[in-house]
Amino acid sequence: MGPWPGAGVGAVSLTGLVVLIVGIIVAIALHELGHLLPAKAFRVKVPKYFIGFGPTLFSRMFRGTEYGVKAVPLGGFVQLSGMYPPAREGARLVNRKGQLTLAEEARQVSAQQIEPGEEDRAFYRLSAPKKLTVMFGGPFVNLLLALILATVLLVGIGAPAFLAQVGAIPDCVSTSGQCGTDDPATPAEQGGLRDGDEIISWGGVPTEDWEDVQQAIAGGRAEPTEVVIERDGSRQSLTITPVMVERPVVGDDGQIVVEDGTTLTQVMPYVGIAPAVGLERQSIVEVPGYVGSMLTQVAGVVVRLPVHLWNLTSDFVTGQERDQTSIVGIIGVAQVAGQITGAEIEGYSAIEKSADLINLLIALNISLFAFNMLPLLPLDGGHITGALYEGARRRWAKLRGRPDPGPADTARLMPLSYGVAVAFILMTVILIVVDIFNPVSIY
Repeated sequence: MGPWPGAGVGAVSLTGLVVLIVGIIVAIALHELGHLLPAKAFRVKVPKYFIGFGPTLFSRMFRGTEYGVKAVPLGGFVQLSGMYPPAREGARLVNRKGQLTLAEEARQVSAQQIEPGEEDRAFYRLSAPKKLTVMFGGPFVNLLLALILATVLLVGIGAPAFLAQVGAIPDCVSTSGQCGTDDPATPAEQGGLRDGDEIISWGGVPTEDWEDVQQAIAGGRAEPTEVVIERDGSRQSLTITPVMVERPVVGDDGQIVVEDGTTLTQVMPYVGIAPAVGLERQSIVEVPGYVGSMLTQVAGVVVRLPVHLWNLTSDFVTGQERDQTSIVGIIGVAQVAGQITGAEIEGYSAIEKSADLINLLIALNISLFAFNMLPLLPLDGGHITGALYEGARRRWAKLRGRPDPGPADTARLMPLSYGVAVAFILMTVILIVVDIFNPVSIY
């Protein structure tokens, strides 16, 4: 859900920033809880559960886990002991300089977290399905949050829709797009329709939404037609006489139909009204499709993230105006939230601002889901990929009657993990700089 029609740039509001920060903290806290709960259920040792990074502001021990909050609420982590299995016999433990390899360093740190007698509580000892449950738990919670928020938005508040209400009336019937002195007034104007009139029925046909109005007009003729409206709380009956005009043919996708370079046209009844836009409550069955559509869009952006980041950086360096649809970092998202609640535009009500904020939080949770599902360590998707590989390898060995190959040694991918981490840090820095010096405006 984008900004509402007619909205303009407003002051950044502290309310929007607070709502966003709380939303981010809740999303992160529940994401990490999605890892913590199944890990605890499978008896994995979990020494730490923290929200944020940096200096610790508060912490408390409870049943063997230190729960706490750190100064920078831009992430969180759950420490799972024994993430990596010991090195296999013959594995390379040191590099050419005689130093421990990154993989072996990770293995040793992982082993130090397990006390004598706790070996069975190491994460790497879990079966592949249990590893999948633990690692997918975090992203799944974000997807579930998106579905819950989408239900609140669509079912409780509503989605933007064309209403069976007059939003605007053109000044005349014109084929050129501009009114001339000889162009007649529209049938709507001549018949007494006004902006804000709610259309109850057209030619005896009840009209619950704008599509009903369109079909009633298209199915009528150029003859006097009774139109029942509601204005200022009372119903009135008007007589509207449509005129026949030549208009482009519009396909099911909303686009003008063109064949062999020629725009197809048809003669049809014309009244001269445009619909008002408002919130219309949806059925709960619309929620999965709404979230799925947004997930598809976000996933497309995530997959092409390097391209989007390059374009953003290039435009910033060359002084190009920032595209409204460009990717944003956490500061950019905060700016959007502030612009939503700080906008002072006629017709942009508090309930509509709330709807846009909820939609922003839906997009945030879907982004967390899609980003964490990338099959790269140290992201959840990387561990999920490792568990899938382990499960497939063990299954294949069992089918062939061979010995269990044991857990997957994902520690060998530590060099890749460091590379991914550096790339993410660089991306974060770029987004922060661009968001500060060339902020995005959603209106």
